Amino acid sequence: MRKGLLDWQWSLYPGGHRDRVNLLLHILTVPLFWAGTALLVVALLRGAAGPVLAGLALWLAALLAQGQGHQREREAQVPFEGPLDFISRFTVEQFITFPRFLLSGGWARALRDAR
Repeated sequence: MRKGLLDWQWSLYPGGHRDRVNLLLHILTVPLFWAGTALLVVALLRGAAGPVLAGLALWLAALLAQGQGHQREREAQVPFEGPLDFISRFTVEQFITFPRFLLSGGWARALRDAR
């Protein structure tokens, strides 16, 4: 995991989230990622394969949609240093950084100012 990930990601977040479509994709897909995570926890607790597949499908949908959204941004994302960097950055964005951006008013300001 990148040292100081939370502060590092937060410092870059507003600059990488200015495009209207990307902002809307995030507000729709972060909850999909959360739902996918909940399904994976249920699958783990019950030992059921169905929720695993559904959870992974929701994760993949969120990942692909957000990836497309980030490509629309003028400010390019910092390249990933490897699989663990990708996993940690994406997970922290879903559970901490995006909710913080939303609750701090950053998302609404960015949407209002979006091109």
